Amino acid sequence: MSLKVGVLGSTRGTALQGVLDAIAAGMLDAEIVLVISDKQTAPILERAARHGVAALFLDPAGLERQAYDRQVSQVLHGAGAELVLLIGYMRIVSASFVQTWKGRLLNVHPSLLPQFPGLMNRKVHEAVLAADVPETGCTIHQVTEEVDGGPIVLQKRCSVLPGDTVDLLKDRVQSLEQEAFVEVLRGWKQGRGSTGA
Repeated sequence: MSLKVGVLGSTRGTALQGVLDAIAAGMLDAEIVLVISDKQTAPILERAARHGVAALFLDPAGLERQAYDRQVSQVLHGAGAELVLLIGYMRIVSASFVQTWKGRLLNVHPSLLPQFPGLMNRKVHEAVLAADVPETGCTIHQVTEEVDGGPIVLQKRCSVLPGDTVDLLKDRVQSLEQEAFVEVLRGWKQGRGSTGA
């Protein structure tokens, strides 16, 4: 039985591409059962549709965080999701959502946590360059109520090179994110992922 994966995203969802490619190539025994976005024009929805994956815009307008998250959970359960990935999801999920999916909710963060937590997208890479650190990378971690504070599942590293810009760094880290998700899902399928190791 393929691992059934749900995805929440608000942006391009570049990190999802590696997973979609690995599934298409028969290198990953998983199925993306649904991609949900809180943004109607999020390119991640288009990315999913191009690969024949169900894609859904769920409008958060007028809903409190908990009520919206309850809707999201219902739809994910209805699709049969066993594991949920947050890929460029620009919302902080509620405590009740974390509890519902405890141990089965993963986020990717574009730095080597615990460095540079709480920042999103370009802001992370700006902070990395400003700090003049020798390396950066990505972290896949379990989601807890503490933003970017859950147990680390996997990290991948790359050097920060002389002359790096935010865009160069972002591209390099996003390549790592794609590899990292494939590795984590493969490990999850083999029963390692749920331990948080």
